[in-house]
Amino acid sequence: MVRDASRARELVDLGCELAVADLTDPVAIGRVIEGAAAVQVICPLDPRAADAGGKAQATVEAITEGLRGAPPPSLLAISDYGAELDRGTGVTLAFHRLEQRLRELPSSVTFVRSAEHMQNWGRQVPAAIETGVLGSLHQPLSKRFPTVSAPDVGLIAADLIAAPARMGSPRVVHVEGPRRYSALDVATTLSGLAGRAIVPRELPRSEWVSTLRRGGLSASYADLVAELFDIHNAGLIDVEQGVGEIRRGTTDLHDVLAGLLGASRWVPPAR
Repeated sequence: MVRDASRARELVDLGCELAVADLTDPVAIGRVIEGAAAVQVICPLDPRAADAGGKAQATVEAITEGLRGAPPPSLLAISDYGAELDRGTGVTLAFHRLEQRLRELPSSVTFVRSAEHMQNWGRQVPAAIETGVLGSLHQPLSKRFPTVSAPDVGLIAADLIAAPARMGSPRVVHVEGPRRYSALDVATTLSGLAGRAIVPRELPRSEWVSTLRRGGLSASYADLVAELFDIHNAGLIDVEQGVGEIRRGTTDLHDVLAGLLGASRWVPPAR
């Protein structure tokens, strides 16, 4: 399901049949998924929305209502580490709401809780290369946190949704990479790839929102990200103990950062 078929040529080339609809239109959603054996749900967040939390909640409601009109036998939703928490998680609270609403449906439901994407560091790579300093909201710098390459999440989700539907209570699958990393690991790996010393630096809490806004986020979204990192640094964003399972992607941080450097057309200095 896409909003603009003209921008989805790659999907057509893969053999996908496109349906044009908007995730804020429950009627259109119900029409598109009618008769589907399985549906994968992704709730996009708008980093430039004036009211990011309100917009996310409205999208969750529309998705739920659309699915309620034509519930598929099997439903898989991409969620987030920490989605079990019902307050104080900023951006992640949208996924808590999504999980709660989808639990009301008669479908066999799987929640794929994804760790933070390694590709998110791409927002800071150009500045780190230019200045030699990698600002980090992950604190302390030595704290290892769960992270995963985004395409690996897709591969695992595809494997799960292709399996026979499982009835009963929702299935929870946590997805992270082959191992956990710290901001120190990110800086060290980036230094080796770029051929210059890059030093990690803890960004003061007072600078978080202004830094995020300079990166193009709205004030509302920046506040939500800052709130998430407060609870992340307190050690509360992790695998929900005693619930579900963990699956691991195979892509490591080195490969992702190398790809980000290539995308930024960085050329290492001659040695």
